[in-house]
Parts: sequence; structure tokens; C-alpha cells
Amino acid sequence: MATRRKASQKPRKRRAPKVRPQEQKTALEPEVLAAEEPDELPEEERKLPVPVERDLTHADALQRYMAEVSRHPLLSREEEHKLAAEFYKTRDPDIAYKLVTANLRLVVKIAHEYRRAAFNLLDLIQEGNVGLMQAVQKYDPFRGVKLSSYAAWWIRAYILRYLMDNWRMVKLGTTQAQRKLFFNLRKEQERLLSQGFEAAPKLLAEKLDVSEQDVREMDQRLSNDEFSLDAPAMGGSEESRQTHGDRLVQSAPPIDEQLADEELRRIFKEKLAAFGKTLTAEKDRFLFENRIAPPDDKDPMTLQQIGDLWGVTRERARQLEARLTDRLREYLRKELPDFAQLSVNPAEEA
Repeated sequence: MATRRKASQKPRKRRAPKVRPQEQKTALEPEVLAAEEPDELPEEERKLPVPVERDLTHADALQRYMAEVSRHPLLSREEEHKLAAEFYKTRDPDIAYKLVTANLRLVVKIAHEYRRAAFNLLDLIQEGNVGLMQAVQKYDPFRGVKLSSYAAWWIRAYILRYLMDNWRMVKLGTTQAQRKLFFNLRKEQERLLSQGFEAAPKLLAEKLDVSEQDVREMDQRLSNDEFSLDAPAMGGSEESRQTHGDRLVQSAPPIDEQLADEELRRIFKEKLAAFGKTLTAEKDRFLFENRIAPPDDKDPMTLQQIGDLWGVTRERARQLEARLTDRLREYLRKELPDFAQLSVNPAEEA
């Protein structure tokens, strides 16, 4: 009977080994690196906002960078102060490397706050790393401030400058007033509207201590999307390939017409000067130099002034001018074959 009972009993299944709570937490949350970090650090500084991918064969560039950051251990307050004090005296690049790599998690955390700005997170991290290195260079460990607290300002400054420089195709924030409006205009508008005030440009200018024109310009630039003038215009046929630049109204004439007009003016002035040398009568020369072709810095005399100077009537002065003008026109027809087709007034171009 004992033999039958043993034969009828089923073989017992082996129980799976129990996983300790600490190991289970590490498997579920690989971004928590409690084993490598000191216990006195705050909990939010121990975590990375982006999970670390352990299998790097299927990881993207961001995951590879996060895995690289997680390899560098954090420093305790005492270790950080000791290294910072030594770097402050010796400027040893190896010590600066330890201080920078120990705070790479801080850059990732701050850059992750701006992840909704339609930019690649790695670009923001790269700019933040430059700010971190600048902070390590400027940090004074004897002022009683933690390096992470001091570096956070530099990291944010470099990230925000990158956002301003690359937010639009046309650069924003080139002046102090524009930088202030770029960061505070929308916030101030929402604050005024929540208080029941109309967010008028005059009121916004008083609150932000800028001019009304700066408020209007920045509000217009932030409200409208920019586009390239070489981009195809919407609604146009594919055969025409019309761009936005083709639809702009040109206020000035084309450049080839401007060059042609300048050349014509130069030739016309040379012919006027040559005609003035042919005049022998004193009154004709006086009319030409003071009425028809005066110098650029001198206004032409009126017919009344010329008549009073010569002791004749205004009509007589006009007749003398008309006779001299006919002689000038005949001279120009001989010197310029295409003079009849030109639309230039000799008196105005003198």
C-alpha cells in the first residue's frame, strides 16, 4: 500500500525563488540608481526623468546617452565641496570632469522641463551641458552654496538662450526688451485677463516696463507663424509654381531699372555741363547756372527774383528762359540720339 501511494503521488513542482523587494524595485524602475548614490541626497535628484534602456542594441540616441549618464556616480556634499575647493585652487581639468559628470543628471532633469518646446531633447541637454561646464568654471565653493543650486541658473540660461535663438526662422530676443517680452508677455496677458482687465498694449507696456511698440511687435511675432518667401503659395497651380515672394508688391522698381536710371542721370548731367560751357552771353549763363541747372546745394531762383535783379518783368524773364531751354533741347537732340524717347525733365535732373 505504501508503494502504491508513493506511485500515485504527483511530483511536486519547484517553487520559483523569491525576489527581494529591493531587487524587484530595481527591475521595475531601472532609472532609480539607489545603489550608486548617497542616502543624504533628495529623492528627486536620484531619478532620471527618462528611463534608462539597459539593452543598448535596440536603444535610440537618447537612451544610449541616459545609459552613459547613469554610469557616473553622484557625489556627496562633502566630496563635492572638497573637489570644488581643490579645483578652485588648482584648475585641474580632471577634477572639473568629475564635477561635471556628477551633475549630468541635473542637466537632464532641467532639460526635461522644456521638452514640450518642439525641440529635440538631446539638443536641450547639449546646451545645458555647456551651461554646466560654465558653472563649474565660475563656481566659488566658499560662498556656502551648493554646486547644483548654482549650476541650475547657468543650465537654464543656456537652454533658454538656445530656445530664443531657434524658436523662429527670424531670431527673437535681440534686445533686452524683446527678451523680457518673449518670456513674460503671454504670462502677463493671462494674469490680467484672470483679474478682469483687458490686456491692452498700453497696460502691458506699463506692467513690463517696455514701450507699446515693442509689445505690439512681439505679440504679432508670437501670434503668427513664419514661413519662407521661397515656399510655394497655397492654392496655386503646380505648373505656375508661384511662391509667396512672387505675390509681394514691390514698392521700388527692379534693380536693373534703377541702374539704368542712375546711368542716364550721369550722362545727362555731363551733357548739361558741356552745354553750359558753350554759353557766351552773360544773361544766358546766369539763367543756366541759377535757374535751369543750379548746383545741388542751391535752390533755383524764381522768375520774379531774376526779373527784379535785371529790372525787367517776370514775363520777360520767362521768355528768356524759354529761349535758352529750346537751345538746350536742340543741343541734347544732337548729343543724345534717343533724347526724344527719354522721359527725363532736364530742369529737374540738373
